[in-house]
Amino acid sequence: MAASPGGERVLNRARRRALLPLLAAVPVLAVLLALGNWQMRRLHWKTAVLAQLASAAQAEPVPLDTALPQPWTKVRVSGQFDHDHEALFGAEVRNGRMGAQLVTPLLRPGQPPLLVLRGWVPLERGQPVARPAGEASLVGYVRQGEEAAWVAARDNPASRLFYTFNPAVIASGLGLPAPLPFGLVVLGEAAGGPLPEAASSLPRPENPHLGYALTWYGLALTLVGVAGAFTRRRWKEAR
Repeated sequence: MAASPGGERVLNRARRRALLPLLAAVPVLAVLLALGNWQMRRLHWKTAVLAQLASAAQAEPVPLDTALPQPWTKVRVSGQFDHDHEALFGAEVRNGRMGAQLVTPLLRPGQPPLLVLRGWVPLERGQPVARPAGEASLVGYVRQGEEAAWVAARDNPASRLFYTFNPAVIASGLGLPAPLPFGLVVLGEAAGGPLPEAASSLPRPENPHLGYALTWYGLALTLVGVAGAFTRRRWKEAR
């Protein structure tokens, strides 16, 4: 016996309702896949950065000349510290004490100032900080300047405290002429020596992006399975 027109309309409406969860899952699936793809791009980027860091760590320091060095390059340079215009950068807790990186301009005849991240110092005063006079010879690695992210803490030039390593902004806040567009992170002995505590090696950031990507792809696969199973059940109920 053929279904009545009224019964057919009711059946079609029921089937359309059965498809709604599947249709609602489509934009969520697109977002999950986009997040997974983004993490894969981050994985390739971080892998390249780690390879660059490993190569730079094995290389010998080169003299810092007028050419713009590549990020992370180990260099050696001489000049005189301008301790009157030092500043603090960032925030880091070590051994239960809050501190920051001590940034001091290095002056060289006929050259723009070079902002040097000499190492970590505690915020509370009391422990002496070495401030060498005269000519200083340094070995360190090049740190690129960066732009402030919208989530970054706001710099406080009046207190000489900065949270984004932007050499032009820091130099302007300190009343210095335009500096080199990068900084130098001093390499020294392991922590435990005199302040400031210089970095003992180049950074080695983690690379968790493959795990993040698999998480997003796994959620996408789970969504497909759940939405498909739910739609099949509703479709059968509508028959």
